[in-house]
Amino acid sequence: MKVIKRDGSTVEFDKSKIREAISKSMKNGSGIYLGDIARLIANDAEKHFSKQNEIATIYKIEKYVYDRLVHYGQAETARAYEGYRAVQEFKRNTNTTDDSILELLSRKNEDVMKENSNKNPVVSATQRDLIAGEVSKDIARRKLIPAHIVQAHDEGAIHWHDMDYSISPMFNCCLINLEDMFTNGTVINEKLVEEPKSFGTACTVATQIIAQVSSNQYGGQSITIKHLAKYLKVTEDKAYKHYMEILNDETLAKKLAKDMKLKELKDGVQTIRYQLSTLQTTNGQAPFSTIYLEIEEGHEYEEEMAMICEEMIKQRLEGMKNYKGQEIGEAFPKLVYLLDEHNCLEGGKYDYITKLAAKCTAKRLVPDYQSAKIMRENYEGNTFPPMGCRSHLSPWKDGENNYKWYGRFNQGVVSLNLPQIGIIADKDMEMFWEMLDQRLELCKNALLTRHKMLLGITSDSSPIHWQHGAIARLEKGEKIDKLLKDGYSTLSLGYVGIAEMVQVMLGCSHTTPEGEKFALEVMQHMKDKCDEWKKETGLGFGLYGTPAESLIYRFCRIDKAIWRN
Repeated sequence: MKVIKRDGSTVEFDKSKIREAISKSMKNGSGIYLGDIARLIANDAEKHFSKQNEIATIYKIEKYVYDRLVHYGQAETARAYEGYRAVQEFKRNTNTTDDSILELLSRKNEDVMKENSNKNPVVSATQRDLIAGEVSKDIARRKLIPAHIVQAHDEGAIHWHDMDYSISPMFNCCLINLEDMFTNGTVINEKLVEEPKSFGTACTVATQIIAQVSSNQYGGQSITIKHLAKYLKVTEDKAYKHYMEILNDETLAKKLAKDMKLKELKDGVQTIRYQLSTLQTTNGQAPFSTIYLEIEEGHEYEEEMAMICEEMIKQRLEGMKNYKGQEIGEAFPKLVYLLDEHNCLEGGKYDYITKLAAKCTAKRLVPDYQSAKIMRENYEGNTFPPMGCRSHLSPWKDGENNYKWYGRFNQGVVSLNLPQIGIIADKDMEMFWEMLDQRLELCKNALLTRHKMLLGITSDSSPIHWQHGAIARLEKGEKIDKLLKDGYSTLSLGYVGIAEMVQVMLGCSHTTPEGEKFALEVMQHMKDKCDEWKKETGLGFGLYGTPAESLIYRFCRIDKAIWRN
């Protein structure tokens, strides 16, 4: 028996391909594999088309399979099968972006325009980035990402984050190794930038580095004030030396040097704030930057760290003026304040800074707070900032057995729609856990795809990252592969909708004892899977609470369209 393919050629009928397509759809639809149904429909198709007088086309066979799935009560599989066919058809198309780009230019493409609230889609430079993003999504969907993963993304089972950057040799977020770049110098636009000789210069160079880094990745980047503190002391020491040479009066020289230190502190912090709020990177927005406010007791520059912390919070509390002259709180840089024994409002010497931070949070919604105690419990005695928003690294040691945090990064994120699993399982716990594992395997494959897309990239793709210290000091033309493996960088499994998942499965809130128990079991299961994948592959898989400002609406919209009740 013959079959006419889409390109018009004729091949032998092969029922195993029908069985395979149904099997994939079962795993991506209901999540439950029923081999007997797949074999039965494949046999039905063979019998049906062998009796026909004309050669069957692939389109007729697909329509027949869809109808038989519905006939056998496999509605979820039928929907997934239909979606798979649509994705395959899309992959064969060659012109798929004209409409979305024209709608973007005419301001009618709401999905793209609202996807990132930090980007103004009306500005020409931002529109150029968004247009490039539409082309990137199109090529990634048709040429790079496997069809079953594209289908799962389209149907809201998972979310492949930042698809608009997927064809570019970029990663997600990082901790910039500012200490290395300051101490050993760096290169910006092929110009050597040597170690700063004052706090003001260090602040300016830091913002230039952040802008360059931000333009060559798509996620957030973080720096710590610890790496700036040295240069505040350098400013004081240089001023003291200068005034001693002129005045030869130690008491007066110390006072004037202290005054200079305070002035440069205020000016330097103001430089950081205004630079990071007004710079626009090549991806059409201000740098998605975070500053880590930490005070390390016993550190050589402990005093300077405390001074920078206080000034950062003071100035953020004051706010800055918008174009109408109205006082507002700027979006970036984000601030993360580390609470430790010396500043946790239990009589510590830096409690006054924490009280100031609390006032700032009440008025400006920053800083965010991090517990040094909990960090040390979870990260082998270490504290370090998130990479931009909330993604944290896993512990990693260098060849000398020292922990390393700065100069590491996240390769990308894939998030799981937990409520959708609950909707399909409909209070059937056995089905829920089986389907969760199916979807987790799908996420694993998607994350491995992201990893493979970065393999083979050379350091020339972003010299500021790979050659000049932000991440590494690789040679020109050297591949970045070693930095993608052995847990040096991370791959994040995100999750969305724990509360809704509990509500759908148990009919109660996740704040009840029963709901909390189930929610924690699911989270532990996902974490265990990440640990399992890490052992299996040697890659840095980790669990991640997705900041789903726009994603949650997308998942909800898809689920509501399919399951209206």
